[in-house]
Amino acid sequence: MKTNNLPKVQLRELTLADAEDRYQWCLDKELTKHLNMPDKYPPFNREETRNWISMCINKTNGYEQKAILSEEGKHIGWVDLKNMDRLNKHAELGIAIGDKSYWGKGFGLAAMKEMLSWGFNELDLNKIWLRVEVDNDKAIKSYKRMGYVEEGILRQDRLRNGEFVDRLRMSMLRNAFFQRVNDKSE
Repeated sequence: MKTNNLPKVQLRELTLADAEDRYQWCLDKELTKHLNMPDKYPPFNREETRNWISMCINKTNGYEQKAILSEEGKHIGWVDLKNMDRLNKHAELGIAIGDKSYWGKGFGLAAMKEMLSWGFNELDLNKIWLRVEVDNDKAIKSYKRMGYVEEGILRQDRLRNGEFVDRLRMSMLRNAFFQRVNDKSE
């Protein structure tokens, strides 16, 4: 994993002050196209957004969601672990860089690396998996760059704009992650 070239990011607990950024980002149809959100516009109103953030803060919705901050401390997106299976030690990762001025610059990879490290170290997970729509080429490329491995296609797994789309399931294993982190030769 080429970590020397990634920008520095911080993950922090969400605050209610994050709700307005999240609301504004969710008004952007390009951003939300590949996110699992209600099929309406806007997907959430301000109150619903605040309620969601509150549930994340209070850990009442099953999400371990963190705000992504740039090195300068600017809130640029979110990353989470959800669908946790403590018995089998795995969880699903979700990520979004909401501030489009940070797209394509490695901030998502950097945040993903931090969340993977946190999930493996703090939650003692063995596998962190994700689902990505098969037409989301940029995301698939970044997940592969991070070291995610394809597990298979989930047929007609998401209803998007009235049509079912397939999703690719990918995963990262604990030992593979730490091997890649420690391998300086890549």
